[in-house]
Amino acid sequence: MQNQPLFGSQAQSTESVLATNKVLRNTYLLLSATLLFSAMTAGLAMAMEISRGTSLVLSLIGLGLIFAVHKTADSGKGLVMVFAFTGVLGAALGPMLNHYLALANGPSLVMQALAGTALVFFTLSGYALSTRKDFSFMGGFLMVGLVVVVIAGLANIFFQVPAVSLALSAAVVLIMSGLILFDTSRIVHGGETNYIRATVALYLNIYNLFTSLLHLLGVFGGED
Repeated sequence: MQNQPLFGSQAQSTESVLATNKVLRNTYLLLSATLLFSAMTAGLAMAMEISRGTSLVLSLIGLGLIFAVHKTADSGKGLVMVFAFTGVLGAALGPMLNHYLALANGPSLVMQALAGTALVFFTLSGYALSTRKDFSFMGGFLMVGLVVVVIAGLANIFFQVPAVSLALSAAVVLIMSGLILFDTSRIVHGGETNYIRATVALYLNIYNLFTSLLHLLGVFGGED
């Protein structure tokens, strides 16, 4: 009788670990699929040579789809919505990618940005998974940082200061790196149990990390 509570605790712990591993597995599978789908829609948008105005409209549609994804994340419609969301954001990258690829060293810049994004993601996500440290304490700081970056970014639309744009890209790289640790830690510690929501969070981290790295590399790589 004395061993029964211990046995129950062990069984509950094992069940929790299995549930967490399932969320992790489903998240990384869905994340891989959505990233591939985004690459396809980005390639299609590049081939169609969509305008920057169209790209902006697609980005705004993507913002709206975030709410739809979270609303349907607990149903089968969530999968449809997450592919719609990531597909639209992938297509929105078309004009930016065409701009960088038109540079003399454009293909090299894009590949460096992709490699850098992959390196940062796998290193930080792997660290959070292997150490099992709780990075929830970073949440408040990261949210404040995001708010500051968004406000500064909106202000810079009107002032167009290159140095501010560069500083914002560097800040986004740091914030997204922190969010990769934070979001991976949330899954590991049971803070996020829905793999669709977890996928969206990590996808946005990767998306913003890539675009900011590409901007930084474009500046330091001699972009005209």
